[in-house]
Amino acid sequence: MLSADTWRRILREAEVLGVVQVNLTGGEPLLREDLETIVSEAHDLDLYTNLITAGLPLTYERLARLRDSGLASVQLSMQSAEEESCNWMAGATVYNRKRAAADWITDLGLPLTINVVLHRYNLHEILDIIHLAETLRAQRLELANVQYLGWALTNRAALLPDPCDLDQARALAEEAKARLAGTMDIVFVTPDYYTGVPRACMDGWGRRYIVVSPDGLVLPCHAAHTIPGLAMVSAIEYSLTQIWEQSELFNLFRGDGWMPDPCRTCSQRAVDYGGCRCQAFHLTGVAAATDPACQFSPNHALIEEAQIQARHPHESALLQPRLLKGVP
Repeated sequence: MLSADTWRRILREAEVLGVVQVNLTGGEPLLREDLETIVSEAHDLDLYTNLITAGLPLTYERLARLRDSGLASVQLSMQSAEEESCNWMAGATVYNRKRAAADWITDLGLPLTINVVLHRYNLHEILDIIHLAETLRAQRLELANVQYLGWALTNRAALLPDPCDLDQARALAEEAKARLAGTMDIVFVTPDYYTGVPRACMDGWGRRYIVVSPDGLVLPCHAAHTIPGLAMVSAIEYSLTQIWEQSELFNLFRGDGWMPDPCRTCSQRAVDYGGCRCQAFHLTGVAAATDPACQFSPNHALIEEAQIQARHPHESALLQPRLLKGVP
């Protein structure tokens, strides 16, 4: 795990590169006992600092210290609007502790974002989730459908929602967004399995974001390390400027020279940048392939098969409660 001194150095290098916002995420960043020191350094560099947390472990007193150190906002994850299902999905008794954390955040004057990862098991709760966010005085509600990588890809048959349910939830979210305009912003992220076009993952590989992992790996996105064979680089060995400008990793999928057909000649290549490299790899075995979420991908049938399975899920594909532990 990187020391606080190393994090301070990384933050200084990030500010020189032009970084203006830092998202402290994980895992769970609150597990660091020296998190206040890191927040204070970011604040001194005039970096907007956002804490992304499950709210556990957290106390009112520690949150006050983080605020006084310069923390600017908090994003709190919730699994469900219902206590029983929230605890079931988390695999622990967390619902009331999360609600208490939300109250502390707003009582201390910090802007609150509620993030709920949507899937087949909670999509029907959309109105209750919106009501919960209102009750918790959230300024922003992120309704982000599962991105099917890692654990979620393994359990995709159980988690991918029926498209009719998805359409209904999206319509309800749009109605609430209009109703709450000026009070709470609502963002509904449709799974790209149902869009026909790939998402510009991380706004394009190595174009805007830098992810630094707790052990020092510097990545273009959170899941880049899951693609085997990439030349990983560490902030322990190199500066962020060296990594951003010179590393093979960050330059690998920049621009469009790497793109295969149909991306190479597509009018959207500077909009979606070929989609998600991690999704392309985990579905096709080739990181440079056109993201199968694209309707023009030669591998789009992989997505269509998943859609059919979502409409007609087999009983054996449905998750048991003990297997749901770990839903973000």
